[in-house]
Amino acid sequence: MVDIEGFLIDLDGTVYLGDTPIDGADGFFRTLEQNETPYLLLTNNSTQTPLKIANRLKAMGIHVRPEHIYTSAMATGDFLRQEYGERRKAFVIGEEGLLESLLSIHWQLVENENEAEFVIVGLDRKLTYEKLERASLAVQQGAKFIACNTDSYLPTPYGFLPGSGAIVCAIETTTGVKPKVIGKPEPIIIEEALSRLGTPKEKTAIVGDRLETDIEAGKRAGIKTILVLTGAKKEEGEIKKYNPNYVFKDIGELWRDFLKQRKNLLF
Repeated sequence: MVDIEGFLIDLDGTVYLGDTPIDGADGFFRTLEQNETPYLLLTNNSTQTPLKIANRLKAMGIHVRPEHIYTSAMATGDFLRQEYGERRKAFVIGEEGLLESLLSIHWQLVENENEAEFVIVGLDRKLTYEKLERASLAVQQGAKFIACNTDSYLPTPYGFLPGSGAIVCAIETTTGVKPKVIGKPEPIIIEEALSRLGTPKEKTAIVGDRLETDIEAGKRAGIKTILVLTGAKKEEGEIKKYNPNYVFKDIGELWRDFLKQRKNLLF
């Protein structure tokens, strides 16, 4: 790991489980700050702003500044600005994080499907049939279909709940149109994050617990991959199939290895 100069770090299952921090997470971030090592916390979450995520982490005893947090909503805004410019019209299914990201690039949020140039979808826990109806009609009329992510479910202590992907699937099934997907495992979110991070691909690593999203995204984007064994369940055969560059028990073990590598560089 001595050649890694920057990190993209997943949140749920990697940094915390539910509302419980994983041992070593705060220490790892403190060490990255002290060593001036670039890093971003990379999440498919499109509902919350970086400030709200930072405050949630702080309540767990994990201290990260909002500027070190990068969401799929932010990546969506960055991608749309670069590809299509500012001041476009979008019909949006989503929550605060996505709305704020689009407003920051001066896009107009419209409610009439006939005005929409784009349909942009993230998780919306106040979803109505009317929203699905308008989004589907807009796509059929030629609006470009963009998805923050296609996560099929949200894990909770009570069981799985519908994720953003369930909403995307409803519109795709209705219209027959596949969306442009921004979040993991697609490489777009990695490429947008790298632009902010400022480190070269070959010297950047993604850290995550999910083989099919975190590790797959890293592979597709051409960066190094670090799997932690916390969070999502992983079979040995699956790990061999995805073949991450490094495997650690948890983020605490990664932290200790990082400290050891940096210490060796000094002597």
